[in-house]
Amino acid sequence: MEDIKLDSLEGVGPVTTRKLSDAGIHNMMDLIVRGPVEISNITGMEKETAEKIVTKARKYLADSGQLAKDFVSASDIYKRRQEIGKISTGTECLDTLLDGGVETQALTEVYGEFGCGKTQFCHTLCVMVQKSIEEGGLGGGVLYIDSENTFRPERIVSIAQANGMDPQRILDNIIVARAYNSAHQVLILEEAGTIIRESDIKLLVADSAVGLFRSEYLGRGTLSERQQKLNHFVHLLVRIAETYNCAAVATNQVMSSPDVFFGDPTKPIGGNVVAHTSTYRIYFKKSGKKRIARMVDSPHHPEEEVVFSIGEAGIIDPEDTKTKKTTKKPKAEPTDTAKDDAT
Repeated sequence: MEDIKLDSLEGVGPVTTRKLSDAGIHNMMDLIVRGPVEISNITGMEKETAEKIVTKARKYLADSGQLAKDFVSASDIYKRRQEIGKISTGTECLDTLLDGGVETQALTEVYGEFGCGKTQFCHTLCVMVQKSIEEGGLGGGVLYIDSENTFRPERIVSIAQANGMDPQRILDNIIVARAYNSAHQVLILEEAGTIIRESDIKLLVADSAVGLFRSEYLGRGTLSERQQKLNHFVHLLVRIAETYNCAAVATNQVMSSPDVFFGDPTKPIGGNVVAHTSTYRIYFKKSGKKRIARMVDSPHHPEEEVVFSIGEAGIIDPEDTKTKKTTKKPKAEPTDTAKDDAT
C-alpha cells in the first residue's frame, strides 16, 4: 500500500503537517483511521478544518483506487467482496463455521470463559496467516497486542513445527506489543499504522480487548467513561482493518448473568458497544476435553455450532468425529453440564 504524505493534500502546508505528525498522524491513511473528531481533539485545530482535511484525504484515496468510492452499486460491492482475504484456521470445523476462514476488513470477536481456547485460536492464526494464499494464509505478518501477558513464543514454535514451517521465520514476522494499562493499549493501536505498512501486517490481534478496561474502571460510577474509551478502541480496530485490508481478531472475557435461570448464563463483557461493533461474534465454551464454537452474530452466516479440539498444532479438528454443525440452533441446549458453562 502506497504511503501518501500529508503535504500531497491541497491546503495542507508545513505547519499543519507538523501539527499532525506530532499527534502521530503521518499520512492520509492515518487521517482516515483517526477521523475528524479525534484529530480536532488531539491537535487543537477547528473541527471544520479537520473535517475538510479528512474529506480531501478520503477523496484522494478513492480517486486513486485505494478506498471505495462513496456511491457504488451492489454488484461492485459483491465483486469486491470476492477478493477479500481469508485466513484459514487449519481446521475443517472452524473454516466451515467461518465460511472459509477469518476475513480481512472485519473484526472477529471471540469470547468465552478461561481455558476455552481463545488464546490458542489467536496463536494458531498467527502461524496460519503467514502461509501463502494458496495454502490458506495471506503471506503477511502479525501485530499482537497482549494485554494479559498470555502470548507464548514457545507455542508459536510448536504450532509452526506441526505445520512444517520454519519457527524462526514465523517468530520474526510477529510483532508483540505488551499493553500495561488501557490508555497504553489505545496508544499502541493509534500508532499501529506505520508498523502495519512497514511490516506488511495482515493480522491484528487484541488479546484481550476488554480485560484492562474491566480491571481499571470499577463500579457503576465509572461505567460511562469506560464504555466511551472502549468504544473508541473497538471502532479504531474496525477502521484499521477496513483501511489497511487486514484481519482484526479480538478476544473478550465473560461474566455469569445472575438473572438467567434457564440456559447458559455466560455473557460477554463490553455490552452493546462491543456487540454492535464486532462484525462476527463467536462463543467458545468447554465440553469435556473438546470445545464448542458457536456463531452468535454475523451479517450473513447462519447461527451454527461446531466441535473442535486443542492439540500440538493449535486448534485442530476432533479426532473421533467429523465436523459437527447445528444450523438454526434448536431450543434445547447442548448436553454440557451447568458446571462446564459456569464462569
